[in-house]
Amino acid sequence: MEMHSNQSDKHLIAEFIGDQDGPTLIAFGSIHGNEAAGAEALQRVASTMRADHPRLNGRVYFFRGNVRAIEKGVRFIDSDLNRHWTPENVIRSLPDTAIPPHLSEDKEQAELLKDLDRIIKSAKDEVYALDLHSTSAEGVPFATVGDTLRNRAFAQKLPVTILLGIEEQLEGTLLEYLNNLGAVTLGYEGGQHYAESTLAVHEALTWRALVNAGIVEESDELRRFNEVLRKATKRPRILEVRYRHAITAADDFRMLPGFNNFDPIRRSQLLANDRNGPVVADEKGLVIMPLYQKLGEDGFFIGREILPFWLWLSGVLRRLNVGNIMRHLPGVHRSEKDPDTFDIDTNVARFFPLQVFHLLGFRKRRWYENRLVVSRRKFDTHSPFRKL
Repeated sequence: MEMHSNQSDKHLIAEFIGDQDGPTLIAFGSIHGNEAAGAEALQRVASTMRADHPRLNGRVYFFRGNVRAIEKGVRFIDSDLNRHWTPENVIRSLPDTAIPPHLSEDKEQAELLKDLDRIIKSAKDEVYALDLHSTSAEGVPFATVGDTLRNRAFAQKLPVTILLGIEEQLEGTLLEYLNNLGAVTLGYEGGQHYAESTLAVHEALTWRALVNAGIVEESDELRRFNEVLRKATKRPRILEVRYRHAITAADDFRMLPGFNNFDPIRRSQLLANDRNGPVVADEKGLVIMPLYQKLGEDGFFIGREILPFWLWLSGVLRRLNVGNIMRHLPGVHRSEKDPDTFDIDTNVARFFPLQVFHLLGFRKRRWYENRLVVSRRKFDTHSPFRKL
């Protein structure tokens, strides 16, 4: 059965309710207004669901993201909506604490939170969240995954390249907000903004997510979408983000032409120019999401492939709660305010670099001179929604 909310004329594309005790899938398209393929793909899936009436073991919600930016065909109006989900901004925008919005994206966030609040509060089983994106450069599609074991397990059911750690480099993303509420999250960069192939892989990914979440039953018709994803991905693999080149409008950042997602680069290779001169690669790796548009806070990322052994080992160590012993190491101090946050004096704990903490389920937060602050996700191995 399809239903609608008060925001149906703006954000809500479709809402389908089957077994209300089952899982929930929430999918977002066009959080950036110039990335039209995500919302259009969700409209296509919704149209098929209305026509075919599949049996649903759960609930499904499809949303447009930044509707004001979509109308203008721009990435955002005043502020990047996918950097707007900080605790401070969310508190201001929640239905019971909302204050008059100042920015266009404040209005967008407040409208989305009205629906998200009711969906999350009424969930009785696992909640899954998808965020469909596209890029200004051509390249192979890939999934972005906040590095929890639950997120990994969901992503690895898909025949796609998986990029771990990008959320650890960013603040205020929508998926980070939902992940901290306990949802299983997955972002997907489907290809170049206006390519027909981007629309096709977004549609395929949404159907496979519905199947893998246990909401829609598997069928030969839906199984074919695996081949759509596999063909677009070419060679599924797992990568880790090692570096983010953050930029501002004042930097006058200009990426050199010709770079595509996952192109190999060497250390010290010239990648771009800005007002201070040449911008070179800090290390050898693969260039990810090179920026070829005016608006954006990320010039490029650098990643490397992860061997399956390290993923297996990190899973074993996390399930054994080895991370709990880190507070006993020299130079490592647990925060008094948050037991899942650690303050590390890297002059003392020099043998425990950031990669070790990633292995144990901690995410990078920020550097303060010779101190590193990392925190562990609260829902790495369990769901707050599922009734056992």
